[in-house]
Amino acid sequence: MDPVVVIDFETTGLSPDMGDRATEIAAVFIRDGRIVDQYQSLMNAGVRIPSFIEHLTGISNAMVREAPPASQVMAEVADFVGDYPLVAHNASFDRKFWDAELARIGRRTPQAFACSMLVSRRVLPQAPNHKLGTLVEYAGLPVTGRYHRAQADAEMAAYLTLYLERALMERFGLQAVSHDLLGRIQRTAKTQLENCIARYGGAAAGSG
Repeated sequence: MDPVVVIDFETTGLSPDMGDRATEIAAVFIRDGRIVDQYQSLMNAGVRIPSFIEHLTGISNAMVREAPPASQVMAEVADFVGDYPLVAHNASFDRKFWDAELARIGRRTPQAFACSMLVSRRVLPQAPNHKLGTLVEYAGLPVTGRYHRAQADAEMAAYLTLYLERALMERFGLQAVSHDLLGRIQRTAKTQLENCIARYGGAAAGSG
């Protein structure tokens, strides 16, 4: 696979348009089929974390009060990511906060996002559901920490991304899986999956 960075945010709510802010971010760099580097930090955006979010994530208001400013953290993680393409589980959520938090510091990044949740719906349709925890258990992947903390979720999403890469290579005889292909798969109807992958050099499943 192309070098990619898997990211995960923890936040005060669901939408930056409603005033919600990030409280933690992690970024996991994948290259040559393995995790090679990571970045993680809590961040202080100057907003209060609702009690139900504290319970869900374990991130308290006291913890973020001691954290670096959100502007500093986002500048650091943007430098860490550079121009590498991004992956996230439920990427529509993380992308909203990525764009919003970077906009607050006057930065933008040009790269595309791929969504490991949407890709898994095509590659692993037989899974009980496509939540991160379910897929980690289904695929026998490492549980690296508490769910709903950014570092553990990003690490587990990275392992899932590598698992999906291997599954695609084995099922369709691909020599490599590009970030662009992941993006195409997540936008492709189930009935058109083999045709989509054939354009990237893959064979029909079960052929040979």
